[in-house]
Amino acid sequence: LTAFLVCIAPSSSFAQSAPREFPRSAMRGILQIVAPPSVLLDSHPDRLSPGVRIRSPYNMVLMSGALVGERMLVNFTRDSGGLIHEVWVLTPEEASLKRELATSPRNFQFSSEADKAPRDDGKTPFHMLPKYPQQ
Repeated sequence: LTAFLVCIAPSSSFAQSAPREFPRSAMRGILQIVAPPSVLLDSHPDRLSPGVRIRSPYNMVLMSGALVGERMLVNFTRDSGGLIHEVWVLTPEEASLKRELATSPRNFQFSSEADKAPRDDGKTPFHMLPKYPQQ
């Protein structure tokens, strides 16, 4: 048993010595899972795709429900609908490599983020009512 453990130990540490290869389209951000599929990406609301794959630093698949509340430095890609589709939790070596940040704007907006139309509660003075365009 001791000889087996001695043989296995070097091979497992050697396997993670080099950083993983990420797609060119992968961006970097700080991901916090709020309540799957809702997440915060760099403190902004975002969503995971239905088929999201979250990989640990050891390339093992993680379940989003087990990561609720954790903040992680990640590389990620989006699907064609703009949802987060692939996520890689980074090791310290991978985090030291330069990568584009996730600051690019989305081309959609969630209804929870949309500005609510002003409403008249019956107590608003006339000069403060919303102006509507002339037709």
